[in-house]
Amino acid sequence: MSVAETRTERSAGWNRPPAVEPEGEGELLEVAMGPHHPSTHGVFRMDVSLDGERVVRLKPVFGYLHRNHEKIAEGVAYLASMPYTDRLDYFCSLTNNWAYALAVEKLAGQEVPARAEYIRVILAELTRIQNHASTIGFLLQEMGASGTPLMYAFREREKILDLFESLTGSRMMCNYMRFGGCRVDLSSAWIEATKKVVAGLPAFVDEFEALLTGNEILMARCQGVGVLKPDLAVNAGISGPMLRASGVNYDLRKVDHYGIYDRFQFRVPLGDHGDIYDRYMVRVLEMRESIGILNQALQDIPLGPIMDAKAKLRGFRPKPGEAYGRIEAPKGELGFYLISDGGPNPYRYRVRPPSLINLTVLEDMCLGHNVADVVLIFGSVDIVLGEVDR
Repeated sequence: MSVAETRTERSAGWNRPPAVEPEGEGELLEVAMGPHHPSTHGVFRMDVSLDGERVVRLKPVFGYLHRNHEKIAEGVAYLASMPYTDRLDYFCSLTNNWAYALAVEKLAGQEVPARAEYIRVILAELTRIQNHASTIGFLLQEMGASGTPLMYAFREREKILDLFESLTGSRMMCNYMRFGGCRVDLSSAWIEATKKVVAGLPAFVDEFEALLTGNEILMARCQGVGVLKPDLAVNAGISGPMLRASGVNYDLRKVDHYGIYDRFQFRVPLGDHGDIYDRYMVRVLEMRESIGILNQALQDIPLGPIMDAKAKLRGFRPKPGEAYGRIEAPKGELGFYLISDGGPNPYRYRVRPPSLINLTVLEDMCLGHNVADVVLIFGSVDIVLGEVDR
């Protein structure tokens, strides 16, 4: 599935020239963007070297929000780390929960009932939709939009967060997944409310696209800007919509078939140019595919238990060994690597965060572009600093 038919062909000569080092000494302007710049999504800094307004060097600076997540997890029980995962990508706590639960289940050889697997898929795809919609809204705000796209996105996000709150008791820090299943079951009223929200999502995406996709300003600012070549994306370990926007057909829901994703029909949207516009369009198309997955899951969800009868929440001590669990989170591959020495807490706990990995190619995408383009390129990566400075 390609986004080629959705974009306007670029005029000849649109591609911008590569960065060129200035002649002489002392002609570069050093600018620190952040750590409190409005475009940097929190405490993050970019040290940029400019020749006029053209970027010739860029260094991302992390660490302002470091919270020692991994070391804390090595000193507490396995289950006690579940609430901490909520605070990695705090837009996507439920997918964070799933990735961690999957790693522990692999470590312990834990089974998950069918109904719980369906619940996990439903919550993950709702999370993907609200994340992508918010990302696009933030991107347009950084482009100079008055706030209308972001408010449209947040209008739909509020409906999804209301569903999360009614099920888990929290809108953002949900702490819902458990090893071997889920914490509480879905009520029939919750399922009906979710079906109603999902039924309205296609009209929202149509409205979003009518407002944005053919917008002349968006196309002029995004097409040909921040190109990420597929070979660089693969070599740098990029994942998620950023990787697929560069034309690389890699989605862990298809590759690993974790959970029960092999039961659902969906396509993997791909870009052709790897620029900001393709990253925008891939997210739009992924929202449409998530709606299709949700309709299938809500229709087919079986009755039955939501926790494996053999699951142990207290006194949980997996046998010595190691495991890596990963999922296709909204921002890319989110993985947890665990080593057990047979004790009540992990001997080693390591997070593979997509936000941090995807940021490593920021300089490559920005070289040769203007300062104003850097803000948009950075926004198209889609990061959350809680996941970068974990």
